[in-house]
Amino acid sequence: MGSHRRLAPSGFDRGACVVRLAVGVVSAAAAAVAAVPAQAAPLDDTRAEVDRLYAEAEKATEAYNKADERADALRGQVSRAQDRIARQQDHINSLREALGSLAGAQYRSGGLDPTLALLFSDDPDDYLDKAAVLDRISFHQAGQLTDLQEAMRTLTQERAQAAEKLGELEKSRKAVASHKRTVEKKLAQARALLNALPDDERAAYDRASRSGRFDMPGPGSAVPASGRAAAAVAAARAALGRPYVWGAAGPGGFDCSGLMQWSYAQAGIALPRTSQGQRAAGRQVPLSEAQPGDLITYRSDASHVAMYMGNGQVIHAPYPGAPVRYDPVGMMPVSGVTRV
Repeated sequence: MGSHRRLAPSGFDRGACVVRLAVGVVSAAAAAVAAVPAQAAPLDDTRAEVDRLYAEAEKATEAYNKADERADALRGQVSRAQDRIARQQDHINSLREALGSLAGAQYRSGGLDPTLALLFSDDPDDYLDKAAVLDRISFHQAGQLTDLQEAMRTLTQERAQAAEKLGELEKSRKAVASHKRTVEKKLAQARALLNALPDDERAAYDRASRSGRFDMPGPGSAVPASGRAAAAVAAARAALGRPYVWGAAGPGGFDCSGLMQWSYAQAGIALPRTSQGQRAAGRQVPLSEAQPGDLITYRSDASHVAMYMGNGQVIHAPYPGAPVRYDPVGMMPVSGVTRV
């Protein structure tokens, strides 16, 4: 009987159990409601932080590409200047040879004029400075030497300025690379944070990162603007699945502008290296009139670029850890549409 009484409490006890149960249910429901924003907020914060880091990384990469492109151009200028200097030095040496023959003839005929001996200085500037005053050389020859002297000095100055500029650009490139490494560390931290999230929240972030976040006009035409655009579209499709690689322009990996440059190179068109340069590489058209092959630049500073593929989709190299893929054209704010 005692055991039976413990299993069947009094009416008061049953009421207390009901009250406790009701309070428990209400408390659990309140906790569940409160838990929704508590879980959503970290996900939103994580997405915002990762998006911010991706944007910083992309700006750093584009700045790196721009500095590298300028450095390459300057190296070419320096090389051409050095070639010009070498050719003119050969010309000067030929003149000295001719003048040496004249000096030898004079010596054999009774001695070398002291002023002519000045031509054999080991200092080219000294030689050129004094050559113009020699009375045994024709006015035309003196004029040639004076012109060559001026040209050599100008080119030497140009070479020094170019070398100085190249040094500045190299320092700038190193500074950008250093900044890029810093951002990479932040990206690694963000990736670790994402990886620590439960699978469903991580999947929610991935869905959000691939969704159209902004209202966009109609998708435009599904027909490429030209045969060259069609070839670039085919190349971009062939690159699907290849990795995002800092500063790379294919074929094994790409950054965003590198993918566009490589794809159009397969169509025989040379695009600038940076997304900013690519935005200005053709005619601007409305997004509502976009056609496959058009370049879509994003953000106010055009720090990201993708290729329109039709049906509201683009192909691009998104960010580290994400391969070349399709995404909605409205994945971030569009700053321009360029028809190459």
